[in-house]
Amino acid sequence: MQNNLLETPIEYLKGVGPQRGDLLRKELAIHRYGDLLNLYPNRYIDRTHYYKINQLVNSNSEVQIVGKIVHIKTVEQKRGKRLVATFIDDTGEMELVWFQGHKWIKENLKINVPYVIFGKVTSFNGLFNMAHPEMEFLEEHKASLRSAMQPVYPSTEKLANKNITNKTVNKMMQQLFVETQALFSETLPDSIVQELQLIPKNAALFNIHFPKNQELLAKAQFRLKFEELFYIQLQLITKNLIRKHKIKGHPFEVVGENFNDFYQNHLPFELTNAQKRVIKEIRNDLGSNAQMNRLLQGDVGSGKTIVALLAMLIAKDNGFQSCLMAPTEILAAQHFNGLSDLAKNLNINIKLLTGSTKTAERRIIHEELENGSLDILIGTHAILEDKVQFHNLGLAIIDEQHRFGVEQRSKLWKKNEIPPHVLVMTATPIPRTLAMSMYGDLDISVIDELPPGRKPIQTVHRYDSNRLKVWKFLKDEIAKGRQIYIVYPLIQESEKMDYKDLMDGYESISRDFPLPQYSISIVHGKMKPADKDEEMRRFAEGKTNIMVATTVIEVGVNVPNASVMVIESAERFGLSQLHQLRGRVGRGAEQSYCILMTGHKLSNDSKTRLETMCATNDGFEIAEVDLKLRGPGDIMGTQQSGVLNLHIADLVKDRDILQLARHIAIKILKEDPNMTKPEHQKMKQIFLELSKKKNIWNYIS
Repeated sequence: MQNNLLETPIEYLKGVGPQRGDLLRKELAIHRYGDLLNLYPNRYIDRTHYYKINQLVNSNSEVQIVGKIVHIKTVEQKRGKRLVATFIDDTGEMELVWFQGHKWIKENLKINVPYVIFGKVTSFNGLFNMAHPEMEFLEEHKASLRSAMQPVYPSTEKLANKNITNKTVNKMMQQLFVETQALFSETLPDSIVQELQLIPKNAALFNIHFPKNQELLAKAQFRLKFEELFYIQLQLITKNLIRKHKIKGHPFEVVGENFNDFYQNHLPFELTNAQKRVIKEIRNDLGSNAQMNRLLQGDVGSGKTIVALLAMLIAKDNGFQSCLMAPTEILAAQHFNGLSDLAKNLNINIKLLTGSTKTAERRIIHEELENGSLDILIGTHAILEDKVQFHNLGLAIIDEQHRFGVEQRSKLWKKNEIPPHVLVMTATPIPRTLAMSMYGDLDISVIDELPPGRKPIQTVHRYDSNRLKVWKFLKDEIAKGRQIYIVYPLIQESEKMDYKDLMDGYESISRDFPLPQYSISIVHGKMKPADKDEEMRRFAEGKTNIMVATTVIEVGVNVPNASVMVIESAERFGLSQLHQLRGRVGRGAEQSYCILMTGHKLSNDSKTRLETMCATNDGFEIAEVDLKLRGPGDIMGTQQSGVLNLHIADLVKDRDILQLARHIAIKILKEDPNMTKPEHQKMKQIFLELSKKKNIWNYIS
C-alpha cells in the first residue's frame, strides 16, 4: 500500500506548495510525505480540560476556555494601538488582546458566536486577559482531527518568520492522514507484535500525532521507540554475524611457548579474575576462523597492557606480527617502555615508530618488518604510512580508538591480504547503552576490577578559600617523598587566557614552594615536544616534586610515586576528563588523593559532576552520569556526533527499551540468520532499505 505514496515529494501535499516545500526541506530535512510522517512532536499540550473564567488563576500556564466575544474596541497606547475584545462565559468576563494584525483580526472576529480560545492567561487590574489567543469556532473544534492532547512540533526561527507555525504543521499532518487514509503497512513481524503486545503501526502513527489521551500516547511512543531501536540493533548484530561468517581471520590454532613461558614464569603479578576472563574471550576469538573484532574496556590502571601483550604472544606463537597504535607519541612511548619491560626475559623483537623516529632507525624497522624478524611494532599514526609494510600482520591493537577516524583504521586492515584480528582498547568507560548502539557490531570485553594492592583514590572538593590548608597537605606529602600533579584547564578558544592562568599559577606555586627545597616541572601545549619530554622525564625520574601542567598529561603519564592530583578550576572540566586525570595517580601501593579546586559560584551541572567524582571511583558509573548530563552526541567526540539521528528514541531515557530491542533482534537472528522465513519478509525488506541509507551505519566502527 501506502508506502509508495510516502515517497511523494512534500510540495504535492495540499497546502504545502513549492515555497513551503523548499523551506521544509532546508529547515527540517522534510523531503517526502514519509519524512513529515516521521516528524514526531517534542511535547504535548493537554487540551482535555476546559476552564471557566471564574476558575482562572494567575499562573502563566496555558488554558482553554469556551465562550463568546461580546464587544471589540481599539485602544490607543504610547506606541501604536492594541485591539481588545471582551470575552464572556456563564461565570464571568475577561479580555483578549492583540498588538499586531488588527485589521485582519477585526474583520474576521464574530460577535456572539461560541469560540474555543487557548493561550496563556495573565491578570491585570483584577481582570484576566489573554494575548494573541489561538481561536477556533466551537463547531469546527468539535469536528476537527485535533485531539485532546495537542502536539507541539520541532520548529526553527526561519519557519516561524515565514508563518509556518505549529498550527500550520498540525494542518499539514491532518492533510497527510487524509490523503493516505492512514493506511500504513505493519513493519514488525506478527510474532513480536503479539509477544510484546504492541499496538499496530497504524494506530501508533495516528496516536503519536493525534493522541486521544495519555494512555494511547504512551503506547504509541513505546511502539515507535522499540521499532527504531530494533532496526538499529538488527543492523549492528547482522554486521557482526556477517563479519564472523564472511571475513575470515587467521586462525591462531596454537597457544605456544611464548605465551606459556610468559604466563607461567614471568607474570609480574597474579592476574585478576576479570583479566583472566578477558584473555579467555580473546583466545576463543583468535582460535576461531573469523576475524576478531573486540572492544576492550577497562578503567585507568586496570591492566589492559598485559592483556594486549598476551594476545600479541599468541600471534607470535602462530608466526604472525602484531602492532599497537596509540594517539600520541607520549602514549606510544609509554606502551613501548611498558611492554619492553614486561617482555625483557623473552626472545622478542619490539620496536617503536613515531614521527620523531630517526631516518636510520626507520630504515631498520622497515627492513625487519618486511623480512618478518620484527615481532611487535608500537607507534602512532606513523604506522599507517604506505612505506610501512608488514611481512604478515596478524593482530592490530588500537588504543583510545575514539581518537582515530574510520579511514585511518581501514588503512591498517589493508596492510595484509587477510585482515588482521582487531582489538580496540579504551580507558574511557562507555555506558552500556552507548556501547550497545555505537559498538553494537563489536564484541565487548570489560576489565571491571583493579589489580590487588591498589588503594582506591580519595577524592575531595575544596574551594579556593581553603587553599592554604591544601598547600600544607601537599608539603606533608612531599615530605613523605611523594610527588604532586597540579593541572590547569585548557579551553581552546582562549589560549592566551589559559596560558596566563597556567603561568600565574606556576608563579604563585613557585613562591609557595621555593627552591632549593622544592623543584617544579612545567608542561604546556606551547612547548617544543623535546622540551616537554625532558620535563616529563625529570618528573618521572623523581628529580622534580611538582608537575604543573595543562591537560597534556591526561592520557598516558605513568609515575607510580605521584600520589596527589590537584585539579584547578575543576568546574571547567567534563566528567570523563576529571576521571581520566584522576587516573594519573593511584598507580603505586601508597594511598593517593585527588583534590578538586573551584570557586564558590557553581552551576547545577558542575555541582553534580563534582559530587559524582567524590562519591565514586567507578568509571562506568561516572560514564552513566556523564551521558545523562551531556547526551550521546557529545560523549563520542565531534567526529562521531550526529551518529545516531534518532527520530523518537533517546539512548539515556530509553535504555530498557534498547536492551529489549537488542535481546529480540539477537533471538530472531539466531533462529533465522538470513531472515528467509515467510513471516520475516517484510522485516527483511525494511532492513535492506535501511542498509542503503547513508545515515548512521557508516559511522559505526
